[in-house]
Amino acid sequence: MDKLLKSRMHLKVVKFFHENQGSVDTPRGIATWIGEDRLKVRQALEDLVEAKIIIADRATSTTGYCYTRDDKIIKKIDKFLKMNR
Repeated sequence: MDKLLKSRMHLKVVKFFHENQGSVDTPRGIATWIGEDRLKVRQALEDLVEAKIIIADRATSTTGYCYTRDDKIIKKIDKFLKMNR
């Protein structure tokens, strides 16, 4: 997880979800919110899904992404973000 959070793109996505923990959005929406390229955001999201930081809700036409509900992961990310301000 720490390796992923050293990437600027991954960190921006994680910060977005950490600050908006109830959000569910598409790669296009997230890219708009964080001001980044949609394709790069989509790749970062998939990497974060693999790391279990983000959850993907896949439908036939689109995929919505939301933040993990795992308290251990959330606390670890919170600690990381506070140490790396």
